[in-house]
Amino acid sequence: MNKPTGKKRIQLAILLGSLGLLGPFTIDTYLPSFPTIVKDFDTTASLVQISLTSCLLGLGLGQLVIGPMSDVKGRRQPLLIFITLYLLASITCAFAPNIYFLIIARLVQGFAAAGGLVISKAIVRDLFSGKELTKFFTLMVLVGNLGPIAAPIVGGGILTFTNWHGVFVALACIGAVLLFTVTLKLEETLPNENRVPSNLPQIMSNFGSLFRDRTFMGYSLTQAFTTAGIFAYVSGIPFVYQNIYQVTPQQFSLLFGTNGVALIIGSQLVGRFADIIPERTFLKIGLAIANIAGAVLLIALLLNAPLFAVVIPIFFFIASISMIGTTSFTLAIETQGHIAGSASALLGVLPFVLGALSAPLVGIAGAYTGVPMGVIILFSSILAFLSYFVLVRKSSLRIQLSGDQCSVKKPSI
Repeated sequence: MNKPTGKKRIQLAILLGSLGLLGPFTIDTYLPSFPTIVKDFDTTASLVQISLTSCLLGLGLGQLVIGPMSDVKGRRQPLLIFITLYLLASITCAFAPNIYFLIIARLVQGFAAAGGLVISKAIVRDLFSGKELTKFFTLMVLVGNLGPIAAPIVGGGILTFTNWHGVFVALACIGAVLLFTVTLKLEETLPNENRVPSNLPQIMSNFGSLFRDRTFMGYSLTQAFTTAGIFAYVSGIPFVYQNIYQVTPQQFSLLFGTNGVALIIGSQLVGRFADIIPERTFLKIGLAIANIAGAVLLIALLLNAPLFAVVIPIFFFIASISMIGTTSFTLAIETQGHIAGSASALLGVLPFVLGALSAPLVGIAGAYTGVPMGVIILFSSILAFLSYFVLVRKSSLRIQLSGDQCSVKKPSI
């Protein structure tokens, strides 16, 4: 597939961004249903949050498997297989008879949804590099960021005329549309000569080289820790808004969807000024905003402040995450073109593993407090800050100093 330009470039961005929508739609659409699911299954808030955790684990493990598979088999065939699996898993979730069945079905659904997330990013790296990679990725993210806006609104809307089962039927319909579109519109982007050998030792070697790359891991962990904060927010905010502040499912959907605007603002600032402001500068700005917003949010939750005092710092935190996610991904994957699928998988799996760990901790103190959510968001922001400055910045300084020493000529006698 040749590098797309003009109208084809926009069409490809829409298609790849739509594949990325599987992630937020799978995670966010059923969030307004959390309190209802608790009642329907006569279960606890923590168990319902574990259904989110299982989905996140599936998303993480799926990327770990599907990314390397796409380096071996190409992008198109694995994508079609896993979208089909997603459709079937969504139908299974809709008819889950109890919370434990739903937890298992969500694991499979998340695993399948990972195909859209990881392969769409690998396709971008197949076709672009340098500033063009950053610009196209932000264009794709613009489409993908519509998910956090639309998903809870769609979920809340569905709940006005049906129950949470209908939410998963809607997700199955989305899977069917994507399967049809990919079948007709998406060409293979990874030529046979660029594919890696189909053997486990080579795949493990690829992952080993990524783990040994200090700079790559620094960017990966920076993105992962901030994303863990996002999932703490996603898991906890339905109970904070609806149980503590007594908002309706529809009001919750609007409040939650508003933060999707923050995602768009953050990513588009990076894309708009990529030629003027270095990606690293945007990354540092994003980390600073995340830590400040996290601290303000925790204080507001501790003081039982009014709703607006919680909504505002969350908005800025989400905007900063968009800046961090866009820049850390492009900086990390820039030099990994030969194993873009594996690199994209590792960049994807770490956030979901950490997110899966943080999500159930939010409910540890019950369904009527937001303090654990605030603590996790602030703590994850601090760890992201340390990951960048300890691994990436110090590594870059060491390389620079080594280069300066090598450039010093031996004085002549």
